[in-house]
Amino acid sequence: MDGNGRWAKQRHMPRHAGHRAGVKSVRVVVEESARLGIEVLTLFAFSSENWRRPRQEVDLLMELFMSALRGEIRRLTENDVKLRVIGDQSAFPRNLQKLIGETEAATCNNRRLILQVAANYGGRWDLTQAARQLARRVAAGELDPDLIDERTVAAVLSFPDLPDPDLFIRTGGERRLSNFLLWQAAYAEIYFTEALWPDFSADLFGQALADFAMRQRRFGMIAEQVGAISADGAA
Repeated sequence: MDGNGRWAKQRHMPRHAGHRAGVKSVRVVVEESARLGIEVLTLFAFSSENWRRPRQEVDLLMELFMSALRGEIRRLTENDVKLRVIGDQSAFPRNLQKLIGETEAATCNNRRLILQVAANYGGRWDLTQAARQLARRVAAGELDPDLIDERTVAAVLSFPDLPDPDLFIRTGGERRLSNFLLWQAAYAEIYFTEALWPDFSADLFGQALADFAMRQRRFGMIAEQVGAISADGAA
């Protein structure tokens, strides 16, 4: 969700105004995802590198995260949305950690959409914490290092119970992954848009989904193989 600060700057407003405007786009995309039957939506809210920003902006982001959680819990429940936060929460203020836990618990039985918010998350952090877990199991004699494969690694990443993402949408005109879901996005289709996040509407979301629907996903195969598999499935 990129472009909040630039959106505010274009309007001669402080950066935090852009972050607040971005919350409205979050609401739009979450509600549209639930309406369309999308099962999992993961939003990159705060990266492990964002701590390098000015302290005042970081503090405001923490406050905005808390106010958004308090303000949206009723809406999440009404839309049958389950909230999950991925990332290293230990660096957050205690009251924010507590509120995250309470919101996750309050929405844990919702089934229409799983909303994952990546906060203090980074793809390299995810791989590093997974490596630590596997190293501890090897040191304890619980795991043979020769038996470590892709499934073993995937099982200790941030959300092993969910499928890898199909579509990666990057707003704000930047064309990079920015350390997001590096393992899980290996075969995700990538869609870049010049729209700044506060301007990302339901229509623009629909355009991204329509573009995705036109793509052929081959996963290392050739087009003819994919076509044959599709034909078998249709039969």
